[in-house]
Amino acid sequence: MDYIVDGSELTINRIEELRTSGGKISLSDKAKEAILKCRKFLDDKMTQEGEVHYGINTGFGSLCNTVISNEDLSTLQSNLVKSHACGMGAEINKEITKLMLLLKVQGLSYGHSGCQLETVQRLIDFYNNDIIPVVYEQGSLGASGDLAPLAHMSLPLIGEGEVYYKGEKRPAIDVLNEMGWNPIKLKSKEGLALLNGTQFMSAHGVHLSIEALKYFGALNLVAAISLEAYDVRLNPFNANVNEIRNQQGQITVAKVFRDILSGSEIIGREKQHVQDPYSFRCIPQVHGASLDAIERAITIFQREINAVTDNPTIFPDTGEIVSAGNFHGQPLALQLDALSIAIHELASISERRIFKLISGTRGLPDFLVANPGLNSGFMIPQYTAASIVSQNKHLSNPASTDSIDSSNGQEDHVSMGANAATKCYKIVENAWSVLGIELLNAAQAIEFRRPLKSSDSIEVLLEKYRKVVPFIEDDVYLHPLMKASTKFLRTNEL
Repeated sequence: MDYIVDGSELTINRIEELRTSGGKISLSDKAKEAILKCRKFLDDKMTQEGEVHYGINTGFGSLCNTVISNEDLSTLQSNLVKSHACGMGAEINKEITKLMLLLKVQGLSYGHSGCQLETVQRLIDFYNNDIIPVVYEQGSLGASGDLAPLAHMSLPLIGEGEVYYKGEKRPAIDVLNEMGWNPIKLKSKEGLALLNGTQFMSAHGVHLSIEALKYFGALNLVAAISLEAYDVRLNPFNANVNEIRNQQGQITVAKVFRDILSGSEIIGREKQHVQDPYSFRCIPQVHGASLDAIERAITIFQREINAVTDNPTIFPDTGEIVSAGNFHGQPLALQLDALSIAIHELASISERRIFKLISGTRGLPDFLVANPGLNSGFMIPQYTAASIVSQNKHLSNPASTDSIDSSNGQEDHVSMGANAATKCYKIVENAWSVLGIELLNAAQAIEFRRPLKSSDSIEVLLEKYRKVVPFIEDDVYLHPLMKASTKFLRTNEL
């Protein structure tokens, strides 16, 4: 399913459709006209004597008062890209880098950035041909734009840096030559337009939003199996008790569980206990609060991917060039931190359900094996889940509360949104592992409720799962089963 960049709203759902279908992107005539109009306005401005504009014919950051001659403007922009490509650490997920290309095209298409049409088209060519620049996770302060990551993304445009193409990491210039493309010769302001922006943070935000929604759906199904396995009461999920709390996420989650468990023999049978632990009884409240946080983050991310976030900003219709701060990542940083906490909490309550399932209560055997003692059973997967959740606790400490002065004090308050993004990425990856362990335990535990049946939807899910992960009679090498359990959740449309 292809996407024409025409200035209309780009949604996260539309991005996911584009990504999963392998669709191509292109510019509409309207977008081309806006880009050409802005570039002509800027070229005309550069012919006027005495006009000084930040980043266009001046140095950058604290060098903003150093005026650059017209003859050196192209060199200024290419120097900017090369000097700012200072990333370190691990390479980021190639899917996120490809999203950066898409979102940069979207931001430049509004005609407020001054890029050449040729430059925007080359970004599109990279996207459509799966030429993925090598970008590193460390280097951005989340203000003044995602400078270092976007510099690495932009290097291949001018024939520098490295890219992945057809599964190989190669010098960008070699791939340009193979494609028959000349390196782009940047004009005034273009390097700044490419580097000043929030596309590293927002691409992470888009990717993590998609992952968070998939994870949330899988989480509720797995938790429902745990509910059945632990022989939990259904009345905490009743509509009336949840509706009077007046929290939408909670109301939604309670209904999801009523639907999943509809028709279950296990949930409907007489219970011997009066009340359940919080990790089961408070699922609507805990899962629901995280759902509200996820949806709030998605709202902010969707605003950002439909925004112009480079600086300075050009308004050809009014003749203005405005140096401001749309590159500042504070809106994203706060939501990435909130998303980190929301996902961490879901993994945390998941681990607590794992702990209860192996505790030898509610008629379940110790560690979910028939001969505990001789067999350790599912003792150590809970250790692993606890270790992962503990790591997530540290990672979910907010990055946005930090700021370190940069550029000789000119850039004196930064968002640290890029660190919030990369931490959130690790938290989501960790959360999937914990959920895979919960499913391993829940599927094992529910077998001790047989011959009673759960709901049709859960029984179908368990039947599929048992083709991948067997019931465990005696101790086995569990690591491969934990990996398989996690992969099952991530690769199945649940």
